[in-house]
Amino acid sequence: MRVARTVLIVVVILGGLFVAADRVAVHLAETKAAKQAQLTEGLTARPKVSIEGFPFLTQAATGKLDDVKVTADDINAGDGGQSLRIESFHADLHGVKLSHGYSRAVADSADGLAFITFADLTKAAPDGITVSYAGVSKDGKALVKLSGSIPGIGSRISVLSEISVHGGNAIGLHARPLPTAFTALGLDDDIRQQIDFIRQLTHLPAGIALTSVTATPDGISVAAAGQHVVLAS
Repeated sequence: MRVARTVLIVVVILGGLFVAADRVAVHLAETKAAKQAQLTEGLTARPKVSIEGFPFLTQAATGKLDDVKVTADDINAGDGGQSLRIESFHADLHGVKLSHGYSRAVADSADGLAFITFADLTKAAPDGITVSYAGVSKDGKALVKLSGSIPGIGSRISVLSEISVHGGNAIGLHARPLPTAFTALGLDDDIRQQIDFIRQLTHLPAGIALTSVTATPDGISVAAAGQHVVLAS
């Protein structure tokens, strides 16, 4: 009986040491992956990387992690001088293959969600235009309201615009029928050239593509998904 109890105590101690070693190892791996992801995507702030599942050491020994969660905040996603800020981005990566001492990580598949506030959409819009929540159309399209004064027109305007994904890497606003006060004057093209716009979402993991947009009272949520998604390289 005493031998059995001694063996049990040893097993418990070794198990505790293994768990402690496993948690230390996963913390180091998360930190290294986060640093490399920041470098890979050119982010100003380091993202948070969380490696799910236990034990980590067993997964690491096979060179593949079951699930990894990534959170990044305050991403400057503009391109070509056109600024657009993403307030937050969350991604779940599945089947993440590790190589080069954890400096390279590629997921079999991933899905994510980027959130952009209306304040940041307004900053990305043409000068003088404010973007705000307008609900959902009868055909399920996310709607925003554009209001303000358009340079060269001289009058204030308030229109509903559909917001949607373009080409898998950008979002675009397209105004619904313009007020007759402007169409009657033949100003459709002039106005649309200023209030219809597309902005790219850069600095997201390579291999992930935007799939849909949902409007909320606080901003827009942009869903993304992909295969062979590069977390770090």
